[in-house]
Amino acid sequence: MGGEWREAGGGSKSIYLDNNATTPLDPRVLEAMTKVWRDCGANPASPHSFGRAARRLVEESREGILALLGARTTGMAADKLIFTSGGTEANHLALHGLLTEPDRGLAISALEHPSIQATAEQLRSRGVRVQRIPVLSSGLIDLASIEQLLVDEATRPQLMSLMLASNETGVLQPVAEVSRLAASSQVLVHSDAVQAIGKTDVQFHSLSVVALTVVPHKFHGPIGIGGLLLRNDVQLQPQLFGGFQQGALRPGTESAALAVGFHRALNLAISEREIRCLRMKQLRDQFEATIQTEIKSAVVVSQNILRTPNTTCISFPMLDRQALVMALDLAGVACSTGSACASGSSEPSPSLVAMGLPAAVISSALRFSLSALTTTAEIADAAERIINTVKRLQPTRN
Repeated sequence: MGGEWREAGGGSKSIYLDNNATTPLDPRVLEAMTKVWRDCGANPASPHSFGRAARRLVEESREGILALLGARTTGMAADKLIFTSGGTEANHLALHGLLTEPDRGLAISALEHPSIQATAEQLRSRGVRVQRIPVLSSGLIDLASIEQLLVDEATRPQLMSLMLASNETGVLQPVAEVSRLAASSQVLVHSDAVQAIGKTDVQFHSLSVVALTVVPHKFHGPIGIGGLLLRNDVQLQPQLFGGFQQGALRPGTESAALAVGFHRALNLAISEREIRCLRMKQLRDQFEATIQTEIKSAVVVSQNILRTPNTTCISFPMLDRQALVMALDLAGVACSTGSACASGSSEPSPSLVAMGLPAAVISSALRFSLSALTTTAEIADAAERIINTVKRLQPTRN
């Protein structure tokens, strides 16, 4: 199937390179979910045999997800997995639910997803102190600034939220190192790991965080479900009320089919991670090299920094990113200017601005993201279409 979804101009297939927004559903995941929808349509909260069967599927999936992500699943110290509607809700629940000391407040980096940035601003409007962690030009958070933040009791927050992998550049952040520093200062750390799962080894306890956001639709699972992993000793304040599901931490009827799909997709992503990542990195590196050979002015952001293997942020100076996205869509290449949650925004990328990149680079930067289904032929074809489109749009020099 690859990433070819529909016809482009001239009858050729369109190529989907926006997998950081969402990935196509793996047929094996669809098969597992279809079986549940067909055979088990009861409410998992119902006490009868049909409901108990649905409950077993939900809880088996929950425990399986926890185990796959290196969380504890047994005993008094078992960790929790709270199912949510997706990553945005999980991030919102983490920030609102873990913050109990508004005066100490929250620290986030300028790289965070809009669901973190907007929630932080909403908390600020309610009187919560919010601090911003600087970012280096490499795309990495500034560890020295974090160390200073933690050393000074006057600036030490109660909670820090740091993404594990950038959704725009793919840069992997030193979350485990930050978490160990924070623990000695009694600071909680939540990480949005949405873009990292399936693209690097993510082990909950090795990261030393107290909470972790995960969503399956980034690794060929279903849209409409996400999860917040919680360390066993952490207290969470619920943000929704009116039910007893999930220990009343997130009430509402759980979907057995979505839970099963989540578990199946994660199982496949982890068991096939090594071969998937090798392929995606080879294709991404080939894609970057082809474009840079033909478009000498092209800039690959954070090219020499450790990144997820499927993500590249490429700038084409002298071109407007919004116009280029539309031109590429007409040419049959689907990409983006950043997070899908901020799509359509004419504002420059906060992440790239925070990195201090030149305005010409920021204003023309596009994100291309591959998946496990992207093919060699698609990458070669996409690179050719991009090169032709960029050359056509570039200003003519006298």
